[in-house]
Amino acid sequence: MNETWNVAIYLFADDDTTHGVVTGAHAVLTTPTGATLDGWGRAQFSSYDLDVPEVGTELAAARALRQLADRLLQATSEDLDDLEVHEIHLVR
Repeated sequence: MNETWNVAIYLFADDDTTHGVVTGAHAVLTTPTGATLDGWGRAQFSSYDLDVPEVGTELAAARALRQLADRLLQATSEDLDDLEVHEIHLVR
């Protein structure tokens, strides 16, 4: 079986007067059947931090991908529960 699943990561930044710059990421997985799952992540840039925006971008993207992966494992577990007659425990 050969398939391609695509993940798009949308990045954005907002200036928050209370918390500094907040970088957000939205990761969206799309399967060939059109099914989608997503995950969100964020990173906060403090005025005390060094001015290296790439680090916030990487952190927000990593957190979004981690949440996406957790949601994909949960969806898989639920699908298996629907198919099996005994309880399923996926190793994370």
